[in-house]
Amino acid sequence: MKTEEEATRAVDTYGDMVRRICVLHLKNKQDTEDVFQTVFLKYLLHDSPFDSEEHEKAWLVRVTVNACRDLLRSFFRKSSVPLEMAEELSSTDEDREVLQAVLSLPVKYKDAVYLHYYEGYSAAEIGKILQKKENTVYTWLARGRELLRQSLGGDWE
Repeated sequence: MKTEEEATRAVDTYGDMVRRICVLHLKNKQDTEDVFQTVFLKYLLHDSPFDSEEHEKAWLVRVTVNACRDLLRSFFRKSSVPLEMAEELSSTDEDREVLQAVLSLPVKYKDAVYLHYYEGYSAAEIGKILQKKENTVYTWLARGRELLRQSLGGDWE
């Protein structure tokens, strides 16, 4: 079990990232807060040491994505939730438009695009996090970019 100092450091370091991933998947403030607490509770209870900060970050991303998917699959989850939190993630109208387009992508493309462009992971790192082959991630990124290009207009990059 982690100490209070380790937990505080993790929340300070990775809290915004975890919250953004939750918003990306759940599109709901209350569910985001529930999953946020669940993720850091799992972090507190995780006994194995991390090899590096990158390993710790990747572990948190994986746990967050899994917790979001578990919540979305749960019996009590409503079938649709309106997007209420795009303003918390982006500040300009153009950023909001791009975020809306990213949120409208199918899940596999949304995960790959978000982790690559918002969190700065390489395709190889995304492949490890999502437990997919690197070439699959490249395909998802290309298809996601094409879908974004179609929804935002032809000149988006």
